Amino acid sequence: MPNNRFPKLHILSSSPHTLTFELSETDVSVANTLRRMLIADVPTLAIDLVSVHENTTCLLDEYLSHRLGMIPLRYYDDTANRYGDPSKEFREPRDCTCEDGCPKCWVTFTLGVQFSDKTDNPNTKTVSITSADLKSSNSNVSPASFLSEEEEENAQEEGISLVKLARGQHLYLEARARLGCSKEHAKWCPVAVATYRFIPEVTLNTPALSKLTLKQREELVECCPDQILKIDDVTGQILLAEDYEDKATFTEDLHYLQESMKGSPEDDNFITVKQSESRFVFTVESTGCMHPVEITRSAMRRMEEKLIMLKGECAGINEGV
Repeated sequence: MPNNRFPKLHILSSSPHTLTFELSETDVSVANTLRRMLIADVPTLAIDLVSVHENTTCLLDEYLSHRLGMIPLRYYDDTANRYGDPSKEFREPRDCTCEDGCPKCWVTFTLGVQFSDKTDNPNTKTVSITSADLKSSNSNVSPASFLSEEEEENAQEEGISLVKLARGQHLYLEARARLGCSKEHAKWCPVAVATYRFIPEVTLNTPALSKLTLKQREELVECCPDQILKIDDVTGQILLAEDYEDKATFTEDLHYLQESMKGSPEDDNFITVKQSESRFVFTVESTGCMHPVEITRSAMRRMEEKLIMLKGECAGINEGV
């Protein structure tokens, strides 16, 4: 039976919308499972039902409904003082005990705008309806119109643009949002980016490198486009760059050059660069609906729930046998 593993997570950098962390002491199967959980299994809020009462704009009701569904919605967690996991406050309608919908499973947004509400300038030809015009029934749920205050200050619109109104046009609708996961539809996806890369393991064959001339060592250093090596000014020996783990891109240039320097093909490599099998660097970028730390925590909770369920199912099979 394989040895138990105890994965570790170390945060490298964190901001309100981007998280970088190292996952270690595990393998690629767990890393890829976490990546897929981040993308497809984290519950978020998104508009799912739209009732259009009056629409005299240039867009059909179906176009507006689709645009509304793709607006990221965020839930402000008062206990954490940041945008957090909405599954702590809401439940999916199919898991709710109500019959026709309640504030625990649905959030209602209303939008009622006409051209004259936006401007009284007689020279204005069109005005924009944006996500800022949506009025929420829950004060803690709002559209994630901007990723940062800087983006909001530099924006030309008040939010995510939905449609433009010409003089005399108006739009009245009601939209209802619920919990869901992006494996059902992409509008519930909490991340714009969720990727990982392998941390490089670089091994220097010091005895073999010492037999090379200084010119050959310089060629080895210069042939690396990612600049993971450097020459010691005092000893002339090849050393690893301080940030080689961030720079390494596993190019073949170094491999081909040192093959040409070997006395025979069977000789050991001077420098070996390979992917680590147990260390991975993740980058998670939120769409604005949740803090990336909360997205990662939610993904790990979902993974734990699925593993517990799988363990129970396997135990039931064994008992049956």
